[in-house]
Amino acid sequence: MNQSVLGLYFEDFEVGAEIEHALSKTIFESDNNFFSLLTMNHHPVHTNMDYASKNQHGKILVVGTLVFSLAVGMTVPDISGKAIANLGYEDIKHLNPVFVNDTIYVRTKILDKRESQSKNDRGIVYVETIATNHEGIDVLSFRRYVLVKKRN
Repeated sequence: MNQSVLGLYFEDFEVGAEIEHALSKTIFESDNNFFSLLTMNHHPVHTNMDYASKNQHGKILVVGTLVFSLAVGMTVPDISGKAIANLGYEDIKHLNPVFVNDTIYVRTKILDKRESQSKNDRGIVYVETIATNHEGIDVLSFRRYVLVKKRN
């Protein structure tokens, strides 16, 4: 039996390659409620069906930072499993609303990579991740820099 591999080494990343991540997640009402409570986001559009029904989308919206957190988490087995650190996130865009019972899928494109200037055992990978719902609609995008180990 082979041991599973968590993440890629710096040398494994190819600029221009795109990864369709294997993990996916249906966001349940309990996920949204718990995340709202945990993060103290008590806006009624996330927690009150009556309030949400009288607003733009007519139903409860999933908290955007929950969608972001899930998208980052779903990339771990491929992108940051061998990471030393996530150095920075940028250009986070909520492209379309996410609702309770939507299923989220994620893909990541490798935009650039460079060796570390201060330590020769690591490199920096620059990626863009896009989350899509079960209808194929892009709902979130972001870019980040990941500090990744090199092979021995």
